[in-house]
Amino acid sequence: MEKVYVHPTAVIDKKARIGKGTKVWHFAHIRADAEIGKGCILGHCVYIDRWVKIGNNVKLENKATVYYGVRIEDDVFVGPHVTFTNDLYPRSFNKEWTVVSSLVKKGASIGAGSVVVCGVTIGEYAMIGAGSVVVKDVPPYALVYGNPAEVRGFVCKCGKRLQEEKKEINVVLMKCSNCGKKYEIPTESYAKICT
Repeated sequence: MEKVYVHPTAVIDKKARIGKGTKVWHFAHIRADAEIGKGCILGHCVYIDRWVKIGNNVKLENKATVYYGVRIEDDVFVGPHVTFTNDLYPRSFNKEWTVVSSLVKKGASIGAGSVVVCGVTIGEYAMIGAGSVVVKDVPPYALVYGNPAEVRGFVCKCGKRLQEEKKEINVVLMKCSNCGKKYEIPTESYAKICT
């Protein structure tokens, strides 16, 4: 099994757990009780707060910040300068603030410079466009972007846009123009497309 690589400038607090084959690069900081899975890459100046849970094969690009209350499942891509928040009513003088959790599901991608406001779930294989502000749940396979981020379409596991083939009562049949894979998108998710 591959060993964990930690750059000499990285700071790993005691009790942080890091899976085999993970690479932690320059000036990254992983706080106590954080859990990082196997085969992850944490880029330059990545910050992982206490009790954050990150799955396997996750890539966190330079200067991504992941705060307490966030859980990231396997195979997620987090672009450079992405920020996750964890408090809906932040005040520097508030002593009784409440952590509001967020979840990023398997295979999702979050574009550079995006902000994920706490309390949301980003669905499996969803794609968030660069510079987006995510303030509500994102359906699986949805392509969202903007401020606030809105559903603009759907994407394949391979990342390419899906094309509508046929509408049925409860689902919309869609196909990837790149790899040919077919999907059934629930009508309620499809109805969220902002045109």
